[in-house]
Amino acid sequence: MFRRLALTAAASATASLAVLAAAPPAAYAEPFPLVPPPASDSDRLTVTVSDAGDGLDGTYELECHPEGGSHPDAEGACERLDRRTGWGEDPFAPVEPGEMCTMQYGGPATARVTGTWAGRPVHATYGRGDGCEIARWNAMVPLLPKLGS
Repeated sequence: MFRRLALTAAASATASLAVLAAAPPAAYAEPFPLVPPPASDSDRLTVTVSDAGDGLDGTYELECHPEGGSHPDAEGACERLDRRTGWGEDPFAPVEPGEMCTMQYGGPATARVTGTWAGRPVHATYGRGDGCEIARWNAMVPLLPKLGS
């Protein structure tokens, strides 16, 4: 009985390996294509920037799919958001609690982003108080203004 079970398991494993070996490498080596979020009338955001200096402060409206609003770089901002949006990912997620961050100060600039993106409500705040927050801000440029390091 044990011998028959062992032979069945070995035959099954051999057949599985044969199927994998016959598959062309591209079938399992290529990543899935990135697909932008579906077009939605609800992709509208309000971006409020404070203490950024050099005329960068203000409140801007952003509409995507199609691009529009008062944002100075609506096309670039929508493209950045599309690239950062994926299944199970929140492009507006805050820094994880307990994250190890460098102790550096990026200035007093703050930003608030509210509205709706990909059918979900957005209420995000940004600052530049440490390395993690600076990196989070920089990852959202041009939605947020480009500032010095």
